[in-house]
Amino acid sequence: MQADIFCRVVDNYGDIGVCWRLARRLAHGCGWDVRLWVDDLASFARIQPGIAADQARQACQGIDIVHWSDTPDPTLAARDVVIEAFACDPPAGFLDSMRRTHPVWINLEYLSAEAWVESCHGLPSQRPDGLVKHFFFPGFTPATGGLLREPALSAERNAFQADPGAQDAFLRSLGVSDALLSQRRTGARTVSLFCYPSAPLDGLVQALADDPVPTLLLAPQGVAPGLEAASARPGGPAVARLPFVAQPDYDRVLWCADLNFVRGEDSFVRAAWAARPLVWQIYPQEENIHLEKLEAWLARYPAPETAAALIRAWNLPANPEATARALADALAPATWPAWTQSARDWDLAQAALPDLAENLAGFCAELAKKR
Repeated sequence: MQADIFCRVVDNYGDIGVCWRLARRLAHGCGWDVRLWVDDLASFARIQPGIAADQARQACQGIDIVHWSDTPDPTLAARDVVIEAFACDPPAGFLDSMRRTHPVWINLEYLSAEAWVESCHGLPSQRPDGLVKHFFFPGFTPATGGLLREPALSAERNAFQADPGAQDAFLRSLGVSDALLSQRRTGARTVSLFCYPSAPLDGLVQALADDPVPTLLLAPQGVAPGLEAASARPGGPAVARLPFVAQPDYDRVLWCADLNFVRGEDSFVRAAWAARPLVWQIYPQEENIHLEKLEAWLARYPAPETAAALIRAWNLPANPEATARALADALAPATWPAWTQSARDWDLAQAALPDLAENLAGFCAELAKKR
């Protein structure tokens, strides 16, 4: 298959994060020839070293990268499959070429645990111009498109998590000092933090300061800019700022942590694959629609109620005191082991399902036979 994937960057890194993982899985795992169109190469460059933000066209890891500008190259016509990520709509000139060739057209939707997704997954939408677009929903059940996951991920993760020396060497390569690494070796809890500006940071830091177990907090540069000042209180967590890294290295950051605070879609899924407790800050939407989606996922996530209460509080930034109380409850010795076990259970259950790239490749192959 030859495919075009279109990505408009809305959430800084989540959109391009999903599209870049999908492009690599289809190219390297399914043997597809992939062309990835991206409107914001600067954001792309922060999560993939080697991407040039000023290039109209470039290659990376065997994938053709095209800068999606207001005046796209008219010679780049549609091929076998066109995947628009999150209803971004290909440019008008490209649509003209699609009307001539009638490729398999996929709208890759946002991830959701809501029940209605199963009945809408794979449905066609007939357009007046004769083109047909099919909706493909990532999800958590066999009746959806699944989640992106590399075949050898579990084995690689397990080996890394079983090797404290490899973890220290990796964190040291990201600039974490030996003094902070020694805290990990003497029992400090490692927590990673990737959040939106609205996150109730004060509540998080207060709970960690009150926790009898010391904390090493790993946070990307530029995220939660008030973190150092908030952590200066007595007993506050030690903070290590990390550079933005390529996606495989971000996975390792999550694997190093005992608890991961993540945001959006891409980091959320990768934190699930870490098989460690996670707190998800879902992308905010008008009229709090995102909270309905959060509840749908919590109904599937097998974590104890203390963890669910913390995740809800983390998504209600106006009440940092609730976050502090909920985090203290979730980290308590009586409840923390149950959460760690449920995280492993969730990973095993989801890993037993086919991944999104496999499902999508099969779906497109079946549609192509009918053309």
